[in-house]
Order: sequence, then C-alpha cells, then structure tokens
Amino acid sequence: MSAAFGAVDRLFRPDGGFFLIAGPCVVESDALNLQIGEALARLSADLGLPIIYKASFDKANRSSPGSPRGPGVDEGLRKLERVGQATGLALLTDVHLPEHCAAAAQVVDVLQIPAFLCRQTDLLVAAGATGRPVNVKKGQWMAPHEMRGAVAKVRGAGSPAVATTERGTFFGYGNLVVDMRSFALMREACEAPAIFDGTHSVQRPGEGGGISGGEPRFIPSLVRAAVVAGADALFLETHPEPARGLSDTTNMLPLDRLRPLVEEVLALRAALGMEAARV
Repeated sequence: MSAAFGAVDRLFRPDGGFFLIAGPCVVESDALNLQIGEALARLSADLGLPIIYKASFDKANRSSPGSPRGPGVDEGLRKLERVGQATGLALLTDVHLPEHCAAAAQVVDVLQIPAFLCRQTDLLVAAGATGRPVNVKKGQWMAPHEMRGAVAKVRGAGSPAVATTERGTFFGYGNLVVDMRSFALMREACEAPAIFDGTHSVQRPGEGGGISGGEPRFIPSLVRAAVVAGADALFLETHPEPARGLSDTTNMLPLDRLRPLVEEVLALRAALGMEAARV
C-alpha cells in the first residue's frame, strides 16, 4: 500500500475530485511496468492530476485457453509493489476470487471487481472487508441503477470508499455502446463516483479471431464526450506498443497519446467550469 492511501480513499467518495486510473492491461516485465509507471508519475506531477497505476496480475476471463493470463497473484503483486516503490503512485489491480482480496490489499491501494463479476456477492464482500477502496466495473448487460446492489455489498462489508465504472453495454453481438446518461444515473443511484473506461468501451468482444477486437480510434471522442457528460474520473489502459502487449492489444491507448488526451480533457473541464484537478 502506498503512502498516498489517504488521498486515494478520498477520491473514491462523492465529490472526491477528478482523477485517472491508467496502466497496462496485465502485469508484464519489470522494465515495461516501470516505463509506464514513470511516464504516469511525470504526467501526474506535471498536470497536478492524481493518477493510480493499474495492472492485473491475472486475466481470468481471456477469450482463448492459450492466451497469456499474467504472472499470478504472488509474482504479480511483487511486481506491482516494485512499481509503487519506484514511482510513488497508488496502485490498483483486479481480483477474481475472494481469496485474492486480502493478499492484494497488503500491496495495492484499490481493489477492482471486473465487469463480469460485478454481482458475485462473495467477491464483493471479501473486497469490502479489506477496508480498501473498491472500483466495481458495471456489467455489460446491466443498467446504471442496477449497480446500487453491488455498491451496497461492498459498503456493507466494511469499505465506504467505492466507485463504479462504465465500460459500455452490449448492443447485439460483439458490439458495445456507451450511454452518456450513465454517469449521472449511476452516481445518483449509488451515491458514488462514476468513472468512464475509455479503452474497454471500444472493445469488440469475440470479433478478433479468438481474441477481443477493438476500435481504438474512437477512444478520444468517447473520452471527450464522457468528460462533458460528467464522468468523475477516467480509466485508460495504455502501453508503449499496444500490439505487443500481453492482453487487450486491440484497444489499449498508445502511451505517447495519453498526455495529449489528458491535457485536452483537463482543458475541457476548465472550460466547463468543473472542479480543477488536485493532488
């Protein structure tokens, strides 16, 4: 857990301020993890924007049985800890099983519940019982107000700092759409920050020949729209060379395109009179 835990806890409460969750889809080599982490730390310092480093130690929901899943909980958490120590960034990782939660909470500042697992009571309760902030991604089949139950499970187990994340809703086969009303509706229903996942929202599940396809050219326009619609924070997976990543190669944002997009987002917020970013 980083020294920034108190500040991170505040971000996951109503009116906690605008922030960014970013990093590679899955934990990779120390060199790659640190390259991204150091770039995010510079971005955070330069723009005065709270940034949480995200990477998954396990991708338990891969499309194909032969797809890389990551280094696993023990090695993955060690690698994440090295990123936190080197950069000072707060850390976030996915948990897929209740027994992952306590171990992950010893290292990371935020536990994340994947969209496909957002109604799994045992997992939500285990995450909440750690007392860490929890980010629950909205299932692709769920209405915004239906996330109220997931948030209540986490809070009831002991974690008052909870956010929800919009990552698109299935529209037919292999297509996701984002309802821009979702941020206001989900925030009102859950009394929690509503985050926009601008990279998973451009996925084309099942359309990549055994892996998920994607349309990353739409990331900037969707991110701009979500910010104007009132998203409380952003989630963006990023990689220096997305095509060479171990997961989500078709929908991560190239690392060199992250800073210009974030700068544009902050300018939009300033023009609209939204609360300034703060650390």
